Amino acid sequence: MSLSTFQNLSFGAFITGFMGGTVIIYPDGTRSVTGDIITVFQGYQHHPAIFEVEANPGVIISIMNGPDISLNGSNGGTLTLHLGGSIPESPFINTLRPPFRTQVRIGGTLIVGNMLDNPAGEYSGTFSVTFIQE
Repeated sequence: MSLSTFQNLSFGAFITGFMGGTVIIYPDGTRSVTGDIITVFQGYQHHPAIFEVEANPGVIISIMNGPDISLNGSNGGTLTLHLGGSIPESPFINTLRPPFRTQVRIGGTLIVGNMLDNPAGEYSGTFSVTFIQE
């Protein structure tokens, strides 16, 4: 089995108020928010992470998300990222023959504090996902 990153997870642009809340990216690419967060479209797209898996047909593949991580802001502050579900759901049976690849989409939830704790800027970090061939 081989694996490559096709697209990084992105929550797009948003504005937070006095309470904060969450920004959720679903594996299908849709986005929702809770709390007093407002989504904006300033050239920053939102999308799930996409990984490409190449494996023999009939192989069962399980996905194990890593722990929650902290994303550090360019102007200070930290956000918490919790990885979510996937499409296809785990575990799944690979149906494609190499060199063709199965795309696996993974969403996540960003936990956002108030605007004082999380000033405007770009937040980044690294998360881990383990793909297990059974």
